[in-house]
Amino acid sequence: MPRLLPLRLALERPARLLLAGLLLTALGAAQITTARLVPFRRGDKWGYADLSRHLVLPLQYDEAGPFVGEVAWIRQGALYGYIDGAGNPVTPVQFTKAGNFHRGRAPVELRGEAYDLDTSGNRLRTPAEPEPESDFLTHGDVTRQGGKVGFRFTVGQAVVPPIYDEVQENYQGLLFVRQGAKWGVLNGQGKPVLPLEYDAIRASEANGFALPVVEQQGRFGYLADDGRLLVPPKYRAAEPFVEGVARVTTPDGRTGYVDARGREFFEP
Repeated sequence: MPRLLPLRLALERPARLLLAGLLLTALGAAQITTARLVPFRRGDKWGYADLSRHLVLPLQYDEAGPFVGEVAWIRQGALYGYIDGAGNPVTPVQFTKAGNFHRGRAPVELRGEAYDLDTSGNRLRTPAEPEPESDFLTHGDVTRQGGKVGFRFTVGQAVVPPIYDEVQENYQGLLFVRQGAKWGVLNGQGKPVLPLEYDAIRASEANGFALPVVEQQGRFGYLADDGRLLVPPKYRAAEPFVEGVARVTTPDGRTGYVDARGREFFEP
């Protein structure tokens, strides 16, 4: 699962606040991006549905991935290819491995060779640029006392007392806090919104830290933007959100997608 960012002072406050503002603007745009079609599974076949769960592309794939920039991977048999939003092929179904697009690139493997494609299906010859550095505080500073940690918000007067064993930050303004082995959530005023009852809370670095994954007793769910439960921990596995949808695995081992409202796009 994606890791949470460590809380540390990486930049002087003026530069940090300026960069935080720029980053939050970009991340805010990423968080509200939602593809118009969502992978939809009925039985053992996959197609694509609109946001009202009405089937748009027929159930003809053995597996399907999310649309990113109007391109998605699909699997037929043991091989993968890419299609556009109308279901037309962007590449042949020929790859032994294929991944989601991110920053205009998707990883594939063909005849044992791994490389990246662009959204037109062309092989990219240049390496991917490194991800931008973003592991700095955006909303305040950690405070320490007697081996415990708290938090002081930059905006307003809110202060979280140093009673926790760990504090980590989410770009929605939430704080993930740990006492002993259990995690909970505080809002931007330092008030509890999720009790200290969860085994882990993880935010995705790739998609604007939207809708963190929460774990309890080996099951996974998602938090809403306000830190409360969007989907209770009920899945065997839960992946980060991509373009407003996330891939999950049910307790009986079947995969499907949920959207940012917690609706399931799969049927038995």
